[in-house]
Amino acid sequence: METTENLILRKPENDDFERFFEINRDPQTNLYNPSGPMNIEKAEGTFKRMQEHWDQYNFGGWTIIAKENKSIIGFGGLSYKMYGEEEKLNLGYRFAVEAWGKGYATEFTKKAIEFGFTSISKEEIFGIVRPDNIASVKVLEKAGMIRIGKLNDVPGQPESLVYRIQK
Repeated sequence: METTENLILRKPENDDFERFFEINRDPQTNLYNPSGPMNIEKAEGTFKRMQEHWDQYNFGGWTIIAKENKSIIGFGGLSYKMYGEEEKLNLGYRFAVEAWGKGYATEFTKKAIEFGFTSISKEEIFGIVRPDNIASVKVLEKAGMIRIGKLNDVPGQPESLVYRIQK
């Protein structure tokens, strides 16, 4: 378990799935997601992969909890992801709408980067963001990540922006 000033980050538990699905099926949280809101099958598969990543690497996506009311407000963390042909350590997150605009994403991102460099001794961390997702672009930049290029990861859509931070 990790903590920040306002957040508790812990390994996902089976009981978290309902909230995971609730957040990921919300059209608002998927405004910039080309595949759109998750259906139950996609959510189950994604949640299972998140748990398997923990089993394999002893880190991964966390359940993100607000300290003030102990509610689950999102999911995110570091996990291995294919960037075209290359596997990279990817920082990703998705927050519930009610958690937006409170600085949680920036606080979370800074903690995830610190965790990557200190707790698991990684040299670099990457992030992918859709070009029109200005809020997430700002979060990555506030956390010290630098745009290093683009990735054509969604057929027929503008290229995603690739960010990186090095230790």
